[in-house]
Amino acid sequence: MPGYGVLDAAHGAGLLHWKRIREQMTRARNYWVATTRADGRPHCVPVWGIWFEEIFYFATGATSQKARNLAANPAIAVHLESGDEVTILEGVAESITDADLRMRLDHAYYAKYHTHLDDNPVFAVRPRVAFAWQEHDFPGSATRWKFQSP
Repeated sequence: MPGYGVLDAAHGAGLLHWKRIREQMTRARNYWVATTRADGRPHCVPVWGIWFEEIFYFATGATSQKARNLAANPAIAVHLESGDEVTILEGVAESITDADLRMRLDHAYYAKYHTHLDDNPVFAVRPRVAFAWQEHDFPGSATRWKFQSP
């Protein structure tokens, strides 16, 4: 985390474990997603989603602003609601069309929200980089993970 003197996840003290991120992403009800409009302006909105097999999935209307943004530029950031227990993922959103996977996702989504994904577009966000920290001991707990692109 440049500018704060924070070391990467392989060094330093007080670093957080990925298990914590996994638990927070699974437990969260609301997630904020940030996309970029065609003219470069940011667009940030809350969505419902699921953490499934180390990937964040969410659905949106086919003509929603975020769907239009992702069609033009698939870069995305996902942030949990808390500013005290911070979790941020950055990656690229990929449209999910595989029927078997969509069915498995729909079951998990229904178990969490008691509603179905229906025919809405579903996006997968595989983290390319993730950040997490606890406000009460920042920057001591600030941790960054980097992932290889699939």
